[in-house]
Amino acid sequence: MFNTATVGLMILLLLGLWAQSTLVASSAAILLVIRLTRTTFLFPILEHRGVEIGLIFLTMAMLVPFAQGRIQLQEIWENFWTLPGLLAVIGGAVATHLNGRGLRLLADNAHMMVGLLVGSIIGVVVWGGIPVGPLMAAGVTYILLSIIQWLLGLIH
Repeated sequence: MFNTATVGLMILLLLGLWAQSTLVASSAAILLVIRLTRTTFLFPILEHRGVEIGLIFLTMAMLVPFAQGRIQLQEIWENFWTLPGLLAVIGGAVATHLNGRGLRLLADNAHMMVGLLVGSIIGVVVWGGIPVGPLMAAGVTYILLSIIQWLLGLIH
């Protein structure tokens, strides 16, 4: 019952509570409950569809003001052609690209997830950040790894 996975989830739960990161603490707690109640058949579902399900809820949350009529189409159209609006389009495209690279990085290096979570907790505690998700953290990690590989290529 108390193996590496269970202890690891308990450590992540405690770190999440200590850092006041409800996302990390809740995720670790839910996975711990699944593990301890022997409903581990849910793990493959979460692994293959969890990101998609989470992104659906995240996107829905961001669209609520539009759905409630607090944002009108005219406002969107007018804002779209401003410098901040155009930069938002570019930022969205770049972030989406990086999230895709980060997802591939995590698929090939699942062991990096703990480091990303610990880094997110440090970001919350030290800089007061908001841990929006491991995909962006993995995307930033992809950029850092690419820069280091490029620099090492220049040295050799």
